[in-house]
Amino acid sequence: MTEFILEGETPVRVSLRRSAQARRLSLRVSRLDGRVTLTMPRHVPEREAVAFVREKEVWVRRQLDRQVAVRRPAFGVTIPVLGAPLEIIQGAGRGARMEAGCLVVPGGEDMLMARITAYLKLQARTRLRQASDSYAAALGVSFGKITLRDTRSRWGSCTSDGNLMYSWRLVMAPEAVLDYVAAHEVAHLLEMNHSPAYWAHVARVCPQYRQHRDWLRVYGQELHAWDFSH
Repeated sequence: MTEFILEGETPVRVSLRRSAQARRLSLRVSRLDGRVTLTMPRHVPEREAVAFVREKEVWVRRQLDRQVAVRRPAFGVTIPVLGAPLEIIQGAGRGARMEAGCLVVPGGEDMLMARITAYLKLQARTRLRQASDSYAAALGVSFGKITLRDTRSRWGSCTSDGNLMYSWRLVMAPEAVLDYVAAHEVAHLLEMNHSPAYWAHVARVCPQYRQHRDWLRVYGQELHAWDFSH
C-alpha cells in the first residue's frame, strides 16, 4: 500500500512513505498543495500507520480547511504585484503593463496567461537583479548568474560557486519581502549556513528581516495558490 483514503463527506487521500531515516510516524499536510503524507519507519506495519492517521483525522481535516483556494488570473480579477492589488483589464498593445493601478493585458483570454506570466517574470528578474546588486555591494561580495524558477520548497538559494536562484513568484509579494529574500541569499556568499554570524550579515543590510521572513511564513502559500497554467 502506498496510499489510502480517509473516508467521509470529503474523502482525503493520504500518501504513505517509508524512510530509513525515520524514527517515528510523522504526518504532514502541505501548505502549498494540501497533500497529506505520512512518513513511517521501515519496521512499522501499515495497519499501525493507518490507525495513526485515523487518530489524527480531526487535525488533518482542520489543516485542510485552512488551505488557500487556488486562484487563476482572468479579466476582472485582482492580482498582487509587488504587494499592490492590480485589477486585470483588457487593453491595446503587445505586452502586459501596469497602468493607473491596473494590469493591462492586450488580447483575449487565449493569450492572458502567457502575457501575465511573461510580465511577472520580467518584473521579478529586474527587481531581484537590482536588489541582489545592491546587497552584494553593501556586503562586499559578488555573485554569478541569477536564475528564476517556480520552486515550491524554497524562495531562493545560493550555490557554492556563487550563483543565485529565486522563485519568480516573489514579485507578487511586498517589495520589502522580495528585497529580504535577496539579502538572505546574497548573505550566503559570506556564510553558507544559518549561523549567528550569517544572520548578523542579513541584519546589517536588512534590519527588519524577521518581519519579512514571518510574512512569507504566513502568506507565502497565497503566492503559490495562483495557477498560471495555460
